[in-house]
Amino acid sequence: MKISFIGAGNVAWHLSQALETANYDIETVYSRNPSNARALTQQLYNAQVHRGLDFLDSNSEIFFLCVSDDAMEEVIRNLSLPSGAILVHTSGSKTLNELQELVDVYLDETIRTGVFYPLQTFTKMFHVNFSEIPICLESSNLDVENLLITLAQSISDVTYAVNSEERKSIHLAAVYACNFTNHLWGIAQDLMKKNDLEFKLLEPLIKETLRKALESEDIFAVQTGPARRNDQKIIQRQMGALKDNSGYKKIYESITEDIIDKNTI
Repeated sequence: MKISFIGAGNVAWHLSQALETANYDIETVYSRNPSNARALTQQLYNAQVHRGLDFLDSNSEIFFLCVSDDAMEEVIRNLSLPSGAILVHTSGSKTLNELQELVDVYLDETIRTGVFYPLQTFTKMFHVNFSEIPICLESSNLDVENLLITLAQSISDVTYAVNSEERKSIHLAAVYACNFTNHLWGIAQDLMKKNDLEFKLLEPLIKETLRKALESEDIFAVQTGPARRNDQKIIQRQMGALKDNSGYKKIYESITEDIIDKNTI
């Protein structure tokens, strides 16, 4: 089976290499920035940079659409695929119906659609073990669904059939679990740097916090700290220390209030 990628960002970077390792043939990579496509093809065995969004002569059977939700309509508006091709997006929040509606509006050929959502944070320079990554699948076509299951199981030990509404809920939870948490670690790192302290001092604390969260059935129940104790003297002192950074202070105040509310119900 030949596969092409539309988009050469973090998801495409890791997913294309995982599929190639599983002996799938990555034929071409397209990116609006050709240098990004070229960089990805250099990581692959025989893939070529595709110039433009006309794939009518492509030998690929499946096309992975690895672009942002905001860019999806513009890409599909200018896309041409061979009849019978399968177009699969990797978004956590774009519904299958939204993808199909865009295909119906902009593409003349008969195109089958699906969702292949790897539930992980991807950055090009950081290796991931795909075998541990849950892959959420969806398609209204049984043949496409079976194909996606085969693809997913060739690279991951954890695959789920998930509908669009369930995937939206998963993606929202993932924003809290990953994106917001990473931002808070970034704030912690910044506060340490501003006081000429090493972020490494916080590593054991971060590791233990993560361990407790992963092992707890009720994560709220293992909450600690001044907000959990409603220690207003410490809270006000720390709010004062953030007086010169309104953004950090607003985050501190909002999360503190929520922790207090959770523990006074």
